[in-house]
Amino acid sequence: MNHHHKKKHAVAFGIDIGGSGIKGAPVDLAAGEFSADRVRIPTPLPATPDAVSATVAEVVASFDLDTDVPIGVTFPAVILHGVAQSAANVDKSWIGTDVEAAVGAATGRRVVAVNDADAAGYAEVRYGAAKDVDGVVLVVTLGTGIGSALVVDGRLVPNTELGHLEIDGFDAESRAADSARDREDLDWATWAQRLQRYFTVVENLFWPDLIVVGGGVSKHHQQFLPLLDLRTRIVPAELRNAAGIVGAAALAARAH
Repeated sequence: MNHHHKKKHAVAFGIDIGGSGIKGAPVDLAAGEFSADRVRIPTPLPATPDAVSATVAEVVASFDLDTDVPIGVTFPAVILHGVAQSAANVDKSWIGTDVEAAVGAATGRRVVAVNDADAAGYAEVRYGAAKDVDGVVLVVTLGTGIGSALVVDGRLVPNTELGHLEIDGFDAESRAADSARDREDLDWATWAQRLQRYFTVVENLFWPDLIVVGGGVSKHHQQFLPLLDLRTRIVPAELRNAAGIVGAAALAARAH
């Protein structure tokens, strides 16, 4: 018997399908970290199911993966039982397409598909800012829109679309997303007032134990989180850009 092999950690593969790039990496499920450098291929245009699935297969093929490694993909849509119900930043022909079947056929593997905000949120609960927090955790990504992930005692409640709450007559994300700060050239204090309104409504509806704020703007959290006055503890996300891939991999492993 040879004893020189390191014990292989459980690995799953995560793929983040975005409007500009399709990124993938194997994930060490014990650590919640990439076990090899990620590969990125630009998203094909038009981003149709066939074209995107072929690109995902290209990403997967660039790694030497065992056939039984679970594959998780994040997708910018509401995903009900594998089927896309919407399409943000990808071709509208995805609506009604079974993402798991399309990517599964292209890769020859079993695939689990999840909403992109759900994947990132689940990663924060398993490995990041909400690790070991019991009860109700709400992860909110502030970006072009507002994405939300609701995790209760470690279980994801998928497809919450809390960026689309109507608040004061507006679709919430049209006022409080990071893109609104940018578009209207708001200073941090003015934008924080918008966030205060948004998070107050959300905490009064869900009474979370913790709110985690993600998205690219979360790296500037010192500029706005201290300005918020909420009942709920609110903290910045920790996994940053890795969260989608890590969460997709972890959810795929859990599903298998």
